[in-house]
Amino acid sequence: MHAVLMSEAAALQWHQPVMGAEVLEALNPRPGATVVDGTVGTGGHSLMILPRLLPDGRLVGIERDQDALELARKRLADFEPQATLLHGNYRRLPAILQELGIPRADGLLLDLGISSLQVDRAERGFSFSREGPLDMRMDREQEETAEAVVNELAADELALLLETLGEERFARRIARAIVRAREDGRLTTTTQLARVVAGAVPPAARHGRLHPATRTFQALRMAVNDELGALETLLGHLDAVLSPGGRAVIITFHSLEDRLVKRAFLSGARERRWTVLTKKPARPSAEEVARNPRARSAKLRAIEKR
Repeated sequence: MHAVLMSEAAALQWHQPVMGAEVLEALNPRPGATVVDGTVGTGGHSLMILPRLLPDGRLVGIERDQDALELARKRLADFEPQATLLHGNYRRLPAILQELGIPRADGLLLDLGISSLQVDRAERGFSFSREGPLDMRMDREQEETAEAVVNELAADELALLLETLGEERFARRIARAIVRAREDGRLTTTTQLARVVAGAVPPAARHGRLHPATRTFQALRMAVNDELGALETLLGHLDAVLSPGGRAVIITFHSLEDRLVKRAFLSGARERRWTVLTKKPARPSAEEVARNPRARSAKLRAIEKR
């Protein structure tokens, strides 16, 4: 069996794959199959899947974060040419498969949300606990940043964004506070914004389990990267990209994503396009959550194409 050895320091660079055993069980990769890892990240799940595809299978890994993709290329180098890694967005999957001359895939994996590689690097601007630029772009080739959203949207537009993507109950208060704050100068850093948000919510809401800026940062990140739009587009393509008997496995991390996946999976099942393999979403074990607290909110759903 193929093995990849790494130093402890190198391992810390790589996003810890969530629910690895559950992914393999649901995806069921087999020798000769073609599997798409639409959120390849630093290659954690792909590293588990590729040995199951040998000797003549193929994995297509898609990733919009160039830093993560570079690490994945190094991590999966021994699997060339079975592993094809591309910079791009999984929403373009039908076009990507066509460009590669692949009619349909036998498996598809999406591990949604944000990676440790992004959160833990202050210069990426994803974390309110680290001083950094208001960036939040997963793909740094795109133009729009969180700074543009925060400084250019009107108060009503900001409030709607925070309500819909962040499910923030103090959205209007926070939006008004942001607009007032930027009258004194453009908001440019994560800690600036976090202070404005914390000052906008009622005192009782400043000391709960979640930092008061958590939902605001989530909403901005999802807006900047159009995360729900990409997911909706991909869900609409499932019929076209999966072979009969092919499986799709999607891991979500909050209710908005999970709701989209659940509805799409149930709708396709009613239309007899596929079978839902997970009547209830699979959840990480207590042992995994203790080892990797960021896995706590993960939910895994899977289907098999008819």
